[in-house]
Amino acid sequence: MFKKAIIHLDMDAFYPAVEVLDNPALKGKPVIVGGSNERGVVSSASYEARKFGVHSALPIARAMRLCPKGIFLPVRMSRYQEISKKIFKIFYLFTPLIEPLSIDEAFLDVTNSTKLFGTPVEIAKKIKQVVLNEIGLTVSAGVASCKFVAKIASDIDKPDGLIIVPADRINDFLNPLSVNKLWGVGKKTTKALACLNIHTFEDLSRMPVELLKQKFGKHGVKMHKLSMGIDERDVEPEHEVKSIGHEETFVRDILNMELAKKELLSLSNKVARRMRSKSIIGKTITLKVKYSDFVQITRSTTLFNHTNDGFKIYATSCCLLKKTKVGKKPVRLLGISLSQLNLFGTETQLSLFQQDKSSSKREKLNATLDSISDKFGDKSVRPGTLLQN
Repeated sequence: MFKKAIIHLDMDAFYPAVEVLDNPALKGKPVIVGGSNERGVVSSASYEARKFGVHSALPIARAMRLCPKGIFLPVRMSRYQEISKKIFKIFYLFTPLIEPLSIDEAFLDVTNSTKLFGTPVEIAKKIKQVVLNEIGLTVSAGVASCKFVAKIASDIDKPDGLIIVPADRINDFLNPLSVNKLWGVGKKTTKALACLNIHTFEDLSRMPVELLKQKFGKHGVKMHKLSMGIDERDVEPEHEVKSIGHEETFVRDILNMELAKKELLSLSNKVARRMRSKSIIGKTITLKVKYSDFVQITRSTTLFNHTNDGFKIYATSCCLLKKTKVGKKPVRLLGISLSQLNLFGTETQLSLFQQDKSSSKREKLNATLDSISDKFGDKSVRPGTLLQN
């Protein structure tokens, strides 16, 4: 039935579902999680809200017009991460071969798990039941012999769906589907395919691959293979984190340098704390600025040594800020990220002459502040500059 057994698991409307889990009074209501102001965007919407046309990445202002009775809630990422960790622990009970795609989605290779837990279909059913019993949330599953087909299958019957696509039924399953379900096929590519009278997977699979290559390059060849369910990629348990960052879209445009620096201080501390929670240090600091006219720029610099210290990140970001038009043009968004990451303790040790005498004290101070924040919340300890009058 399956050459290789791949399950794609996708939590149903995860952020709103967690909000309902914590507040059962929200059950059955249009819950919309996203930016805390009208200039933000929707992160996720409950299925009740989706009936009104609300979806992720939609501007909050637009969502409010589409769903005036919607319940708009801010993103509580730390809570979602807490629940996500519990869910992934359940996944790991069935196989070590897990490839997380996001906080609420993953591929599982259960090919070698069948002797312990039964058929791939039985494993998917067991995982769904355990997640429901222990967490209280539903997850949709797609079971197939490759990642691509499993992912499409998991989205067919949401919420709480389970779609099985045996290896000998892949073409029957894919052929009627619209080409816009293909990875990397957006509005522009869909229109280009329509000009060739390609509307379904079956249309695409019958098209000469040389023509597709001529029109779309390597992507055309890839689309042709996927349209026939050919996907030879393995489930990859380890994904290297390339950068860690945080950004903020503001209710009102920032008009002066001092206010921008204040926001950078807040961002720097948030990024630094995230890095320390993962025992990661970074070397390249990137400042992202989006002006009110939606023009976006980035400015980067690479430090001599790795860091996860908020003050160092802030000081460097302020230097980068001078290379922008902040203060001359209204600013809609600021963001800070660190790349060239390394695990703390694995970086090349400094010589005695290179060591910063204050670094040890700052490490101890940061550890103390992190401990207080973990116990009493993120807002329990903040720089005095960030305290509102």
